[in-house]
Amino acid sequence: MLATIPLTDEEQAAVDDGQAALDQLLERLADVPTPSGATPRQLLPIIEVRQGHAPKA
Repeated sequence: MLATIPLTDEEQAAVDDGQAALDQLLERLADVPTPSGATPRQLLPIIEVRQGHAPKA
């Protein structure tokens, strides 16, 4: 089942342009409140993960 979801220009760039655009989008959204009021940064620690490398402990 397919659905059409409208995307902002930044979200579309993340889909089309790859990891750098996705990283920018995630950083921008990290401080946008969720419906509960908490931001993603408050709910989950954001760690940098690079392909082929384990996250630093």
